[in-house]
Amino acid sequence: MSGVSDRIRVHTGDITRLKVDAIVNAANSSLLGGGGVDGAIHRAAGPELVAECRTLNGCRTGDAKLTKGYRLPARYVIHTVGPVWHGGGESEAELLASCYRRSLEIATGKDCRTIAFPAISTGIYGYPKDQATEVAVGTVAVFLGENAIPETVTFCCFDDLTARLYSSAIAAIGGA
Repeated sequence: MSGVSDRIRVHTGDITRLKVDAIVNAANSSLLGGGGVDGAIHRAAGPELVAECRTLNGCRTGDAKLTKGYRLPARYVIHTVGPVWHGGGESEAELLASCYRRSLEIATGKDCRTIAFPAISTGIYGYPKDQATEVAVGTVAVFLGENAIPETVTFCCFDDLTARLYSSAIAAIGGA
């Protein structure tokens, strides 16, 4: 896995400013915008994004759907619906892993060489950040081990604490 960890980056800042092929939106099932990173992405992309999202008929938890990036520096937005945390006994880890896997599959299908993820489900959905980070990094590492694209995956963190959690999880797979 050591080569895989070289393809994973951690960035602290605003995901809407990243110049990557695709950014992932931690969306709600309607895909019509909301709070947190979802609202920020919708505001930055402009009204065309919600107009395209209206045509997608929502999205199930654990799945993902693609739109254009519109006014964002990213070419695409991949909208994924993470699980609400209910204590860990309702397949939350499997659903969260599916969010990352489906987003990566869609990105690969569009030949996206660079993709950025927020910390899916760790805001209002209440997923514990340490557990969510392990699921995210583990799922991405497995995918990158099996696929040449994307070349680089960035975990875009809202704060330094989250960035440290990701850095630690990446360091742990780097030695594997």
